[in-house]
Amino acid sequence: MLATLNEVMAYAEEKKIAVGSFNTPCLESIEAVIAAAEELNVPVIIQHAEGHGRVIALEVIGPAMVAAAKRAKVPVCVHLDHGMTMECMKEAMEMGFTSIMYDGSTLSYDENLKNTRAAVQLAAEFGASVEGELGSMGKRETGAGDTGAGADDDTKIYTDPELAAAFVADTGIDALACSFGTTHGLYLTAPRLDFNVVTGVRARTNNIPVVMHGGSGVSNEDYKKAIEAGVRKINYWTYMNKAGGAAVKEYIDALPEGKVPFFLDAMVSVREAMKNDVMRAMKVFAGVEA
Repeated sequence: MLATLNEVMAYAEEKKIAVGSFNTPCLESIEAVIAAAEELNVPVIIQHAEGHGRVIALEVIGPAMVAAAKRAKVPVCVHLDHGMTMECMKEAMEMGFTSIMYDGSTLSYDENLKNTRAAVQLAAEFGASVEGELGSMGKRETGAGDTGAGADDDTKIYTDPELAAAFVADTGIDALACSFGTTHGLYLTAPRLDFNVVTGVRARTNNIPVVMHGGSGVSNEDYKKAIEAGVRKINYWTYMNKAGGAAVKEYIDALPEGKVPFFLDAMVSVREAMKNDVMRAMKVFAGVEA
């Protein structure tokens, strides 16, 4: 069933868990994520980043995401991740997305504030929820940018809770992506996570749901600490993507000599591998598994 970000965040807050938010740039990934959520009977967020247009266009994958969410047996929020233009965010909501993220993290504070306000006003016309971002994850969502878990400039990776309080109050966003030591893509060094950022933001914003970007590769223990501190949405993609890639390699390596690989057979393996990886992450986020 189709749900807004606010609705799944309310569930997460009540249960004191985090809801997984998974990129779904192909049909196999949509099916894998929703099947995992249905098997565990937990709400889930499926998302498409504006920067993933190089993989598949929003107008192609978006309607499939919305249709799958409507058919699902659990609440599914359909979310535009890292929206950078009003045009893209409007397009997503017109096709039925129930949540958007405006990413002004590379802009000045004043420019980010102004544009996030505009995104909130736009989303109100569609009854959609809005996630904002304050700080930087070191790398862009595509993985480009700094090479470490935040490199050496702490001002890039740690959100100021006092500034966050003003940002939330002045924009009216529903959730805030905070920088507390995670980064997009693969970790080349161990992340230096500061959970005091999360608790500080929560204390100053009437417990706004905090979003963890760069969720792949974080240890189970750190996931638990982040959720205890107030993280309610965890973006997860890189390890799910890796699982799919490994499944393709395993399928090809297992073929008898001379046998031609078939794309559809490989995709079945990809879907199952992605589902298994997503289920493992969901269990940790929901506190089902140690």
